Parts: sequence; C-alpha cells; structure tokens
Amino acid sequence: MIANTPAPPYYAVIFTSERTEGDEGYAAMAERMLELARQQEGFLGVESAREGVGITVSYWRDLDAIARWKGDVEHQEAQRLGRKQWYRTFKTRIARVERDYGL
Repeated sequence: MIANTPAPPYYAVIFTSERTEGDEGYAAMAERMLELARQQEGFLGVESAREGVGITVSYWRDLDAIARWKGDVEHQEAQRLGRKQWYRTFKTRIARVERDYGL
C-alpha cells in the first residue's frame, strides 16, 4: 500500500537490505517495529517491498521525529539483532521530500 503523506516538506528514511537465510524471529520483530513506528509522534507512513533486495521507506514529519525513532529502546534492540543475525548488508538513507505527486 502506498503511504498517504501530507504536503511536503517532510522526510523519508530509506532502508535497503539483503537478508540472511531463515526467519529467526525476523517476521515477528518486523511486525512489532511497524506497530511501534505507527505510535511515534511525527510518523507519517511506510512503504515496503522485498524481491531479493528489501526496501522500506518510512516517512516522518521532521528530523527530530526520526531521531526519537532511532533512539527508541525496542527499535535499538531490533537494530542490534538485524546487524547480528538478519541482514547480510544494509544501508539507511535520510532525504527531505520537496515534492510529491501522483494518482
């Protein structure tokens, strides 16, 4: 589903990854992180796809909201487990959205 974001400007956190083999609790943690992100002040929406390379884009009102999410204790634990067992490689990028348009 495409996120219903407000008029720009806002921010996008683009997380790309390649997974390791097996689940090892990944699906449950991913669901929990989505639930938790939706509760964060400044969260605007998320889009995700996985076909070999996983791409998750979360949208945020401002950089402070992103910083709070990065510092969330449960999110930090998910990050630790991701580095340790779920991802072969990953990259996080943060971008300011200046324009958006579509149907």
